Amino acid sequence: MEIKEINEFLKNNNLPEYRLKQIIKAVYRDGVSCFSEITTIPKELREKMGKEIKILSFKAENVLEASNKKSFKALLKLADGNYIETVLLSPLSDHWSACVSSQAGCSLGCKFCATGNSGFKRNLTNEEITDQILFWKQFIKKNNLAGSFHGIVFMGMGEPFMNYEAVAKSIKSLMDAGLFNFGARHISVSTAGLPEGIKRLAKDFPQVNLAISLATANDEKRSELMPINKAHKLAGIKKALDYYFNRTNRKVFLEYIMLEDVNDKRNDADNLIKFINSNSKPNLLHVNLIRYNAAVSGLKPSKDETVKWFKEYLAKNKISATVRKSLGQEIQAACGQLAGENTKTQKH
Repeated sequence: MEIKEINEFLKNNNLPEYRLKQIIKAVYRDGVSCFSEITTIPKELREKMGKEIKILSFKAENVLEASNKKSFKALLKLADGNYIETVLLSPLSDHWSACVSSQAGCSLGCKFCATGNSGFKRNLTNEEITDQILFWKQFIKKNNLAGSFHGIVFMGMGEPFMNYEAVAKSIKSLMDAGLFNFGARHISVSTAGLPEGIKRLAKDFPQVNLAISLATANDEKRSELMPINKAHKLAGIKKALDYYFNRTNRKVFLEYIMLEDVNDKRNDADNLIKFINSNSKPNLLHVNLIRYNAAVSGLKPSKDETVKWFKEYLAKNKISATVRKSLGQEIQAACGQLAGENTKTQKH
């Protein structure tokens, strides 16, 4: 929903400014899904707004629910007919986090990612990004889900730094005390490693969390897995990280997706250790080991014992690492599985 549109509506109808605060509270804080639910404003105004203004800029085609009720995935149809997906996760009891998309599709073509293999359609607007949060707020309310809305991660479809202006506007809206009122440290942005984007985030949002999808610390192998590495090699990422550390002095998460016989051998671990230690502040780099969620044919997840060994080997070399728990695999909602396809699925 665009505040500007609501403002213009109120002015055109000679309505007092305090109505805007009532509407904002109801939509952004209380999670109402239609204007008829806002009992603090007159019935005539509710009806008129319901006819002339839409709260969400897209339509939900379906929502899938995992059997453990810890994850949901929504397929959303944009106004121009394109599709995106967004995910609601509960990594901790009574805590919900939304994984939002910043683009319809993606142009990077990472070999292990379903989004990258679906092609690029277009950038999302600031409204389309923040509306994903409104959608999940409404969903939580409608379905009486226990717990609080705790965090937001830009890890859905698309590369956030290739749509930086809209992403930056959405982050400002999410942090706005008068709107969503999320703390900066409850927001995370994940990138495939675009140096200029890393620097801009450090400058504009020093308290927002940064994650980098690394996959491997070998340039040749990374260029095969992530074609963007041909333009932005590891040395460029390292340089951007130095700038980030100097500017923020905050921890950065390296997302390392574990692929059997691709990046899970001892020399791969040694390359990762070498890369981390070559940074100005290696103590501020934390590795998240992610067992590959089957999304593209030809790639297999590393075996559990291999992931365990990899983590232990990193620990022996004084590298901070965690095996990240994946949620949503059964509904194709885990890391790398979002494709935004209009598949025939059951509505929630």
